[in-house]
Amino acid sequence: MPCKGCMEQDNVSTGATMEFILLGFSELLHLRVLLFFTFLIVHLVTLAGNMMIFIAVVMEPSRPPMLFFLGQLSAVELCYTLVIVPKALLSLAVGGSPISMLGCATQMHFFVALGGAECFLLAAMAYDRYVAVCQPLRYAALMGEGLCLRLALACALGAFTVALGLTVAVFRLPFCQPCCIDHFFCDVPAVLRLACTQGYAAELALLAACVLLLLLPFLLILASYLCIAVALLGVTSLVGRGKAFSTCISHLAITLLHYGCATFIYIRPKSNYSPAQDKVVSLVYTNVTPLMYPLIYSLRNKEIRGILRKMLRKKKIGEL
Repeated sequence: MPCKGCMEQDNVSTGATMEFILLGFSELLHLRVLLFFTFLIVHLVTLAGNMMIFIAVVMEPSRPPMLFFLGQLSAVELCYTLVIVPKALLSLAVGGSPISMLGCATQMHFFVALGGAECFLLAAMAYDRYVAVCQPLRYAALMGEGLCLRLALACALGAFTVALGLTVAVFRLPFCQPCCIDHFFCDVPAVLRLACTQGYAAELALLAACVLLLLLPFLLILASYLCIAVALLGVTSLVGRGKAFSTCISHLAITLLHYGCATFIYIRPKSNYSPAQDKVVSLVYTNVTPLMYPLIYSLRNKEIRGILRKMLRKKKIGEL
């Protein structure tokens, strides 16, 4: 579709009044209705699942650290989908959606910040599993409520600071016309593709953010699980190994889902950018992955299953 809002501007623009056009899935207009209702249903189920886990964690008076971090993760996922999916649904409904430069920058900032906070939370959860498996006798002393709160705050502040720096660096660049973003939200690679700069200078900020938000937490997670693996080698009982491993499997599954998609999208040069592939993978980590989190944890986490059963029993008693 033509970018009318862009054609009225100069060939290069950095002004705050500049308007982008999110093309979304304009090449699949014949499937617009099917895609809209599919995404809407997935979005509503995702919100319901994460809200259910968050409420369950909040209502539990004695929260172990893993449950506390799970509540934080569900809150991040709720915000994550709300930042992206409503605008994507609007784009599907009208066949392309305009967004101001300020709106695009705001969406990018919160998307990167929430994704980064999730990476840091996964690292904090890996440390929690390391202490639980490798130092069980000191677990209660090491993973106190104060440390958990400080870790959660550090995850949020660190991610929002890095995201702010990346967003400022991206939107200081001059943008070439037409300013149609071939995506359903203001993702960093899609916006960088519109930059008029030559070479890899525009990608340095993204590279730095990837190191801080992706590589650093991943190394911490890897170090935690290497220590866990070494500790499990010393356990002779198969039952003991299985019990220790079962406490980590949910976290490992979510980590693989999150990092698999993020690595494909962000850790590569701009020359390898493929709008079609990126939109497919982005659909996974903005729609499917947040939907999988509640399913994985509600099925694998005994505390969550217990809390949900108590909530259902209270609801049935109230109905009676």
